[in-house]
Amino acid sequence: MLALVTGFLQATSGVESALSDNATVILLSIYVLLLAVFLGFELIGKVPATLHTPLMSGTNAIHGIVVLGAMLILGSIHGNSTGDTILKVIAFIAVVLGSANVFGGFVVTDRMLEMFKRKPAAGKAGGK
Repeated sequence: MLALVTGFLQATSGVESALSDNATVILLSIYVLLLAVFLGFELIGKVPATLHTPLMSGTNAIHGIVVLGAMLILGSIHGNSTGDTILKVIAFIAVVLGSANVFGGFVVTDRMLEMFKRKPAAGKAGGK
């Protein structure tokens, strides 16, 4: 196995280095996830209402790609091992949650667009 040491690759072997590499990857992944959550919260909180509909439409398109990718992964799993079963469950959950996000986003977008439609003037026709 290769480990990065002060800019150079150094050959290492053993379980300790593999565990250390995995722990580093997991910690970096958690760090990126938390950073994305805080950044997303800050960005969404500052979006004006007039930009909500176009942003929601873009998000729906992105989640449509996520659903397609999850379905492709779910369809490509051929096996009955424990790892394959876990992968099937995770891919199925990704399909369900991604689909719920897409459909919910379209509902919210439709409701937002309804706010901008002009209401019929019932008072003008009924009063004369």
